[in-house]
Amino acid sequence: MKVHFHGAAGEVTGSMHLVEAAGKRILIDCGMVQGSPEADARNFAPFPFEVGQIDALVLSHAHIDHVGRVPRLTLAGFDGPIYAQAATVDLLPIMLMDSASLQENDAERSNRKRKPGQPKAMPLYTRDDVREALSQLRPLPYGARTEILEGVEIAFRDAGHILGSSIVELWADGRKLVFSGDLGMPGTPILRDPVQIGQADLLLMESTYGNRNHKQRSDTIIELAEILDQAWHDHGNVLIPAFAVGRTQELLYWFARHWADWDMSRWKIFLDSPMASKVVQVYDHHHELFDAEAREVWRGSPNPFRLPNLRVTETAEESMAINRIHGGAIVIAGNGMASGGRILHHMRQCLPKRQTRIVFVGYQAEGTLGRRLVDGAKWVRIHGHDVRVNAHRHTVGGLSAHADQQGLLHWYAGFTPSPPLVLVHGEDLAREALAGEIFERHGVQATLARPGMVVEV
Repeated sequence: MKVHFHGAAGEVTGSMHLVEAAGKRILIDCGMVQGSPEADARNFAPFPFEVGQIDALVLSHAHIDHVGRVPRLTLAGFDGPIYAQAATVDLLPIMLMDSASLQENDAERSNRKRKPGQPKAMPLYTRDDVREALSQLRPLPYGARTEILEGVEIAFRDAGHILGSSIVELWADGRKLVFSGDLGMPGTPILRDPVQIGQADLLLMESTYGNRNHKQRSDTIIELAEILDQAWHDHGNVLIPAFAVGRTQELLYWFARHWADWDMSRWKIFLDSPMASKVVQVYDHHHELFDAEAREVWRGSPNPFRLPNLRVTETAEESMAINRIHGGAIVIAGNGMASGGRILHHMRQCLPKRQTRIVFVGYQAEGTLGRRLVDGAKWVRIHGHDVRVNAHRHTVGGLSAHADQQGLLHWYAGFTPSPPLVLVHGEDLAREALAGEIFERHGVQATLARPGMVVEV
């Protein structure tokens, strides 16, 4: 068995790993590279392998940095089966259709500004391309060991990261490969804890937060309550960049759970995402994947997705109308790294205002607007305009959907014996710190994946 690393190998985006085993070629993840204009250009580059020779695609979960180039892959000639956990299969049409719509709109805007002689801008893929790709999906439940190709079996285990997120076990040639996917934090609301896997001949493990530990979730909830209270007394709005799947649902969960003691009824709460109502339906169809506490909250009042003062804004006109509210609004909008989407329009209006709070509740990758704001930028450029940043910035790390260093080490320690390890999906500072801790505790020298690297199992 051989593993070729083609994405998320030294960065936290563009997950893509190619496995050669039993005479077959299995691609694990086909993610979009995010974060900058240079990243956008990389998504248009040819795939670094013969697409027509791929026999199957296996997806760990529905986040765009893990699935965002699937339609591009099918456009390039891949016509094999695409395997994913059943809830991921339900989320993929929502995620990919939204991605295609953004691609088409960006191309249209570029062409309106196109000068004579400039080439016409083309979207990475269209909604029609997404429909073609979706026809190749094959859903699998958690825990079912399934032969997907002759001599190749896989099983999905709950990774506790977002609904449907999976650890991938792959057996072939008498060897077992485990890919962690993105691991969640134990105790994350709504989701069950990541499943512990006992054995592997090679482990590919994410390392997003390999060099740090999150705040205690209980401390983070107190901090979030304080931020909301300060914003209310300052008569300001609260902007929360959040991806439509995962963090958004957790925020609404906490708003419902602390409805009375946070006095949430005083706020106007906007879920400014055309995907939101569709994602809600997927969650409502998969209560069997919730943890026991979340099922109890969902049966209670108010329901997190049906708060009395929650408004899901679908049209552009509804979204723009939010900017006429100068205080008392909480706006949850995509995308989570502020590298695109509706949050940019709200930031352009609200960042210059000192009473505004912007709350980052997830990882901010290098090159994104979110990272520049977290790093303290005084000025940022949004839609071609220079915007002064006077707003209060808050990084609320305890809500992360990714395991921290302690969580990653705990999960790795569950393997007996300690398997050979390749660290993916992490920047070098994080990977180096995690590798050092693993060597000190287990005596295993982790490999840091690089694009084009090949590891034999």
